[in-house]
Amino acid sequence: MRFPRPWRLLLAPAALLALAPGALASALGGPTELPSPAQGLNLLLVGVDTRAGVTAEEKERFRLGGADCDCTDVIMLVHVSAANDRVSVVSLPRDSLAELPGPHTDRRTGAVHDSHLAKINAARAEGGPALAVETVEAATGLYVHRYLEIDFRRFMDSVDRVDGGVPICTQKPLKDPATGLDLAVGTRRVGGGEGLQYVRSRKADGEMDFGRIRKQQKFLVNMLDRVRSGGILKDPARLRDLATTLRGAAAVERGVSASELLALATRLKAVGPSRTEFATVPVRGFNPLIDGVGSTVGWDEEGAAEVFARLRADRPLPSGDAIAPSELSVADYAPARGSSLICP
Repeated sequence: MRFPRPWRLLLAPAALLALAPGALASALGGPTELPSPAQGLNLLLVGVDTRAGVTAEEKERFRLGGADCDCTDVIMLVHVSAANDRVSVVSLPRDSLAELPGPHTDRRTGAVHDSHLAKINAARAEGGPALAVETVEAATGLYVHRYLEIDFRRFMDSVDRVDGGVPICTQKPLKDPATGLDLAVGTRRVGGGEGLQYVRSRKADGEMDFGRIRKQQKFLVNMLDRVRSGGILKDPARLRDLATTLRGAAAVERGVSASELLALATRLKAVGPSRTEFATVPVRGFNPLIDGVGSTVGWDEEGAAEVFARLRADRPLPSGDAIAPSELSVADYAPARGSSLICP
């Protein structure tokens, strides 16, 4: 059995220079600490499975029942080029086999753990955001400059701040009894609750987590497009309201601030969907069952190494043809331009 490579050893000392403050600019003209690294900015965006603040009526209406796992069921590594002219997004499947660095304190029990194998989405539940960041850094060899986590409540509230809703579209009917998703062929605009049903759906198309990842990427690019086209970028008050809602109030190590989100929006105001690219890390297949861990996804080590090497070098993602699929692949590596994901 092959396990993830210890990428932490590849982190160059020069990565520490990426912590230097960037230019003093934000959407409201205020100062910002958002870094301007020479090889681009890396933001770890995660969706957390927690229903804090969700009402009983919303839980019933949008099928949000179940116990919180406090884990990161959405994991996206977002790379913004140093020239602020390209954004690359690589999704990491939640069941990816990873090594959780040690020693670390289990915030649930107080026990101190050495490094051990686990699903990558378990890192936050076990050690909080700091361990989630360290685990992704170890697996990818990329320094994470900023971290943003969004729970169910903030997701719904953020989507509801987009006038007219966010478009979702499908070329075949999608019905998922687990989330209540029921989409006919075509395009419709949704608010936060229905949007959450869409990005949580695993059983509508038979593609499970890989299909859900594509839905998440598609929803993200369509929401950002609506933010651009709906005038929010030109309205400082609405933009700040959206940034504050996304960010929330919790203090998190390396957590991006609302003012930094505003600064990032300013840096990327000229970057349209055609200058964005989305992919899922190359996957080899499923690993043999591991006691205490269960069924996990194994990355294609060579393909993943090439993807993350490109990001470290601040270059576009490799094409699908450049990453040979494994015979055991359960999902082909196939980067997509954001413009190809925009709903008609």
